[in-house]
Amino acid sequence: MKGLLPRAGAFGEGEPGGKPMLAKTAADTMTENAIAVGPIILLGAPGAGKGTQAKQIAERYGIPQISTGDILRGNVARGTEFGKRAKLDMNSGKLVSDDLVNSMVAERLSQPDCQRGFILDGFPRTVAQAQWLDQELAARGFGQSGLPVVVINVAVSYNQLLQRLTGRRTCPVDGKIYNIYFQPPKQEGNCDLCGAELVQRKDDKEEVISERLKSYERETLPLVEYYHRQGSLRQVNGELPVEQVTAGVFRLIEDPAGREKQ
Repeated sequence: MKGLLPRAGAFGEGEPGGKPMLAKTAADTMTENAIAVGPIILLGAPGAGKGTQAKQIAERYGIPQISTGDILRGNVARGTEFGKRAKLDMNSGKLVSDDLVNSMVAERLSQPDCQRGFILDGFPRTVAQAQWLDQELAARGFGQSGLPVVVINVAVSYNQLLQRLTGRRTCPVDGKIYNIYFQPPKQEGNCDLCGAELVQRKDDKEEVISERLKSYERETLPLVEYYHRQGSLRQVNGELPVEQVTAGVFRLIEDPAGREKQ
């Protein structure tokens, strides 16, 4: 899958100068949570680890993680006008329209907890949504005239994604998750805790995963090119250990002037 793997040296391993990260004090956390970081857009294929990084960012800076899935479910559950319209679409087998999704996102971004910044995980999904988002963020004072918009692509190769997703096995008794390539059970095919036979979800079959990745490449990967042309795209190597990926993401957020052009 062309474009998923970052160039070598997107960022170095460990902390600058090879020094280990020191334990954070309460004062450090308070300072980080007071930083106004602005909008953060996370891109990446299924299995790239966007959700993991979004949680780390939210915890470090005290800003909300926003996903269209959560917004949609919340509106439906509360019976809002947006939720009623979305439910009609879903019940009739239609996709929820861009206009409706955009309206729900705009309403969520207007809430007070988004003033210092927020993380968009899974939105935008298309170039059309990205173009709408550019206008929406500019109207809210983000971008050239205010806090910068940070776009980070968590890049992982096609083969690595396949192994991450198709290698998942779950214990039907206690729910423990393994990966036959990266975190296999001690005894092949059986749970370490209870000995039950591990199962593979239908959604994790290779034919299903391959179609999901093809769909991503067809519909969402063009966003990488869109933000690249804007000059706002930054990239981290999502194949590094999680803590190194997180350190690279934090550096991109905290040092806007030093972000390396891709």
